[in-house]
Amino acid sequence: MTQGTALNQSARLEALLSALADQGACSIADLATAFDVSEETIRRDIRRLEQDGAVRKVHGGVRLPDRRAEAPWRQRLNINAEAKKRIAAHAAELVEAGMTLLLDSSTTVFWLARRIASVRDLTVVTNSLETAGELAALSDARIFLAGGAVTPAYRASFDADAAAYANRFVPDLAFFSIVAVDAAHGFLDHEPEEAAYARAVLPNARKAVCLTDASKFGAAGRAQAADWSQVAMIVTDQPPPAAVAAAARDGGVEVRIA
Repeated sequence: MTQGTALNQSARLEALLSALADQGACSIADLATAFDVSEETIRRDIRRLEQDGAVRKVHGGVRLPDRRAEAPWRQRLNINAEAKKRIAAHAAELVEAGMTLLLDSSTTVFWLARRIASVRDLTVVTNSLETAGELAALSDARIFLAGGAVTPAYRASFDADAAAYANRFVPDLAFFSIVAVDAAHGFLDHEPEEAAYARAVLPNARKAVCLTDASKFGAAGRAQAADWSQVAMIVTDQPPPAAVAAAARDGGVEVRIA
């Protein structure tokens, strides 16, 4: 549970839930050290997650509630959910019948999967168990699951086997999300495995589209998922700050506001 750089709150809440999925319980002191924030900041994070029923406070720390099977992926789904849904609705307008899509395992892209379930004759490649299952239940798309070793906290595979399978396809659009958009370093994740998967598969798509809420602009991440030259479009809920907007413009990246 080492992060190395401070994350914004949205990314930190997701990382906190992932740490709990791996360890079951964590101390406030360890979380503060891992995320490079104060213990009071961690306490505020815990209070927010506790209000949603995602965690349970214990003396000096926090643990998952007894209904462990719902966390952390289902809890992350509801963080900034309204912004994610708006972004997904806008991104769905890019999808046309007959396309081949690559969908990552992010919760924002899961909301997109729900929005495109009625589009006819899609071929969908995903490394996400949740996204594959949702589309299988709601749509007539041909679904290909890029499998490998499953990371339980993310309900997805990120290893070389998953990337190799995904790269059998040449998607018209690849939709992905990240924890940070940085003017200098591009699109960042906090888990190296996620970033490595993105680096392996995004270049194979005809167009890569990043779905991200505005809290990710200027945030911190540990590993690069893509640079500015590899992404065609950002769909977000608010205009990016000047430095990010300039980097997007210089890199030829279109920014759309949902």
